[in-house]
Amino acid sequence: MASSTAFAQQQAATPAADTQSTQAQAEQAQSTQDQVTELDRVVASGFRQSLEYSTMAKREASGFVDAIYAEDIGKFPDVNIAESLARIPGIQLNRDVNGEGLNVAIRGLPSSFTKTTINGQSVATASIGLDAQNANREVDLNLFPTEFFTQLKVYKSPTAALTEGGASGVVDMRNVRPFDNPESQVTYSLQADYNDVSEKTSPRGTVIGSWLNDDKTFGVLVGVTSQRGHIGVDGYETVGWTNPNLTNAQCGNGAANGGGFPALGQPCNVTGGNGWRIPDSIASRPGETIDAQWLRDHNPGLTTQQIGEALIPRLGRPVHMSGDRDRDAFLGSVQWRPNENLEVYADVLYTEAHRTNDRIDINLIGRNGAMVPTNMQLDANNVVTSATFENAQYFLEARPYVEDVKYWQFTPGATFWFDEDIKLDVQASVSRSWMYRESPTILFNSPVTTVQYTNNGDIPTAQSGLDLNDPNIGWTWTGGRVWAQNEKRVTETGGLNASLQFGDDRNNVTMGIAYDENSRTIVGFGDTGTNWQPYAFSQVPSSALPNYLSPGPAGFVTVDFDRFMADTNYAFYRDSAAEANNANTSAPTGGFDEANTAAFIMVNGESEIWHRNLRFNMGVRYAMTDQDISGPVTIGGVRQWQTLSSDYNEWLPSFSAAWDVAEDVVLRTSASRTMTRPNPSSMLPATTFSDISAQVATQGNPDLTPYTSTNFDIGGEWYTGGEGFVGLTLFNKRIKGYTYQGVVTRPFTDLGIPFESLVDAQQQAINSRGGPSVATVNVQQQVNADAELEINGWEAIWVQPLSIVLDGLGFMANYSKIDISTIGKDAAALSSNVYGLSPSLWNATIYWENDVAQARLSYNWQEGSAASGSNQQGIPFAQLYGEDRGQLDLSSSYTLVNVKSKPQIFFNVTNILGEERRSFFAFENAVNDMYDFGTTYTVGVRGTF
Repeated sequence: MASSTAFAQQQAATPAADTQSTQAQAEQAQSTQDQVTELDRVVASGFRQSLEYSTMAKREASGFVDAIYAEDIGKFPDVNIAESLARIPGIQLNRDVNGEGLNVAIRGLPSSFTKTTINGQSVATASIGLDAQNANREVDLNLFPTEFFTQLKVYKSPTAALTEGGASGVVDMRNVRPFDNPESQVTYSLQADYNDVSEKTSPRGTVIGSWLNDDKTFGVLVGVTSQRGHIGVDGYETVGWTNPNLTNAQCGNGAANGGGFPALGQPCNVTGGNGWRIPDSIASRPGETIDAQWLRDHNPGLTTQQIGEALIPRLGRPVHMSGDRDRDAFLGSVQWRPNENLEVYADVLYTEAHRTNDRIDINLIGRNGAMVPTNMQLDANNVVTSATFENAQYFLEARPYVEDVKYWQFTPGATFWFDEDIKLDVQASVSRSWMYRESPTILFNSPVTTVQYTNNGDIPTAQSGLDLNDPNIGWTWTGGRVWAQNEKRVTETGGLNASLQFGDDRNNVTMGIAYDENSRTIVGFGDTGTNWQPYAFSQVPSSALPNYLSPGPAGFVTVDFDRFMADTNYAFYRDSAAEANNANTSAPTGGFDEANTAAFIMVNGESEIWHRNLRFNMGVRYAMTDQDISGPVTIGGVRQWQTLSSDYNEWLPSFSAAWDVAEDVVLRTSASRTMTRPNPSSMLPATTFSDISAQVATQGNPDLTPYTSTNFDIGGEWYTGGEGFVGLTLFNKRIKGYTYQGVVTRPFTDLGIPFESLVDAQQQAINSRGGPSVATVNVQQQVNADAELEINGWEAIWVQPLSIVLDGLGFMANYSKIDISTIGKDAAALSSNVYGLSPSLWNATIYWENDVAQARLSYNWQEGSAASGSNQQGIPFAQLYGEDRGQLDLSSSYTLVNVKSKPQIFFNVTNILGEERRSFFAFENAVNDMYDFGTTYTVGVRGTF
């Protein structure tokens, strides 16, 4: 039965039959139990206490659970929720190009395999990163202010009561509520961030007020936060690397081969690629024919075969980004406990973001270009290290975007205690998120020039006689582009669940039911050269183009966007853009609607083995999903939206146990089966026929089954006192249902396409093969592999106070190692589709704290890994690889204890060493992209009345 005051701990009796345990052990167990129960209702005071609460929560859990607690109302240990989660073993942080933590991956599976919830209810966001698609099930955590949350929990081993959908784990964020503190209070925070790349200051402020009535049975909490942020990024991109597409004449294959090209696998075309066409002649060398002999003569020391494999950036381009990152958010929470048998609550969260990015880049044209190499030098991998490129040309690409994102969620709930041993929890939730991004492209070309190209293994450089920062060098629209592209996204979730518990919180049988809906629609719009471009060219001809240009901040010109948009009537063409098959992020147009129904039964219990406490949880969850996938298809020249339906169900058993084998040693184990629903973007209809006989089609696969993971964990911890402990966990996952691009044969009628929508020749071909119900079609689509993805790994963590050295001193460190392999018939095909996962990562923090001051220094490191499948840019061996990266951060504060509200002055430094984010193409000296987002310095004050 609940206590009579809002803030009192909810007691749970220790086993009455503890006759063989000492009285001291019983009192210790009860004390620890009380503290842990209290953790669901309070926040810490200081970083060390935050760590101590996390340690206690881990110790008392029956499974593998990690938690992070706020240091105080409105003060999370890190500036970003994703950054906080990165301190947990086995968590891989995915950063945006501006360095901001975006989302997380757990134990070797992509971030789409992580289920994210707020107060136990599903979260779906419509936002996307600066360079991401988010076309799967990722959740962008940078949309949510850290100030509104009091604890984060990562469930690496599930219980039957947890919402299904996270094959790798569940991240639950719990917002602050009125009863989290025993008294009414107002907390404030003001800060300013300065970034040395943007060279701008970003203010941020938060106020959270909570009120309790005299009886402490009713409480209201209201919070508002506002941020006016700025981004600054300097970088370099290549969009991959490529090699020449030499003609037979340039390869020296003889006159018999004419002007054609060598077949793949032949000399000069051994590896494919072929994105760079060396012309047969150029104006600057009249009367000269660029054939095999000419190329050898002007590139001494190289054979024509080497020249044919020479790798250069497809678009070697320095890039500069600047813009605003504004966010406003509101949190409201009400709790009411009129008596000891009832508690009612309701939470509402609203957040909106306005983001701009004036992105400009200057591109040395490699792909589809006409550069002629002279004095070219290659390394052993055929990467060009230096060359003089004649007939070279640049284009300036300006892509300013404006993005608005909104998210709201309403979560009401209630707990009923019918007597000491029966409790009913009921909770509902509804959320909606929507995003609109406009992202035009303005592209124009430079005059032809000669370039001295150098690649010393870092960032390639290209020097020419052109001053690319001069608006008057002769920029031209010839070969240029003026496009208007937009993207709209809407996500919605809704759910209702109820659970009935028989017994106290430690020994009980719980059963429950849940229903939730999840939908998302992505629609791209594009005027890609049809209407706006000819109008813009007519209003701003090449001769007038310099009037719209000015020297830029990165060594090349930029565009007066406001004036250009106004003079070319951009707003009209933007709003008139037609629906497209893809957004400019490459996310496909389409949507899905899922209805999920689940039921579970679960047992929690305690027992003793050899006079030592054993806690266990076991249960099973049954989940059913009905799914509709919709998207545009074009058949017979007619564009229409098509809906494909599917359904599936899964049994998800789980078991976990923790045994106190010694006074301060806990061994634990778990076994479970988890699931993640398939990627909806791989299920979109998008049916197209590649031949007039309608024998080969490309289509989404609505029959994709969920990814299911069979999980085993074993581990233990030694608790050394206070926040201190040492832990080791071994884990194994076997995932079925991972997908790859395959070909299946299906009857035409299974495609869901009206027979009448085919052109006459295709209808005749289908009828000649027996008619729509008999004729089969080879369908290329993502398919579930007949293979398993096996992940073996281990995690180690050590949290240790060092008060024996200096009062308040301590450190925490963790290390994770992951090994991934594929097993089964389709193992080879599957292995090429597994990437983006760091094989090893570690974190270390040293901290010091006393009554008025604290400081901590943290380092986060992730090993680089493959970031794509093979065959990049048509080169079979080529993959993209992310480089190793580490980041050092500082957090410090001092509290003015003798001043009203006890203001805490804080100073933080993010990315002290200015580490960049990098990737490379096949070889380490072939950079794919690099982003420098600099170092951010933060000063601020927070306090409580």
